Amino acid sequence: MAEVKIIWSETALQDVKEIITFISKDSDFYAINFTSKIISSVDILKVFPEIGRIVPEYENIMIREILYRNYRVVYQIEKNDIEILTVFHGSKLLE
Repeated sequence: MAEVKIIWSETALQDVKEIITFISKDSDFYAINFTSKIISSVDILKVFPEIGRIVPEYENIMIREILYRNYRVVYQIEKNDIEILTVFHGSKLLE
């Protein structure tokens, strides 16, 4: 399978921004580290788009998620792209 393109939705970008703002209240170092690690965990989807589990709330094979620490990164597989839909704390339910 050819490498696919990762597209971050505005919602997902805003989610990550809010998480980073929250983390940076305690530590800029950990906020930067979080950013780096979440991007790295998403980049693997370029080569292995189906590595994530199917999101239980939707049961759609095209809507999947990967976990990074306590966060769920929900994405949708499209023909040549993967769109990151949202990033949120695992203690919350997906709306």
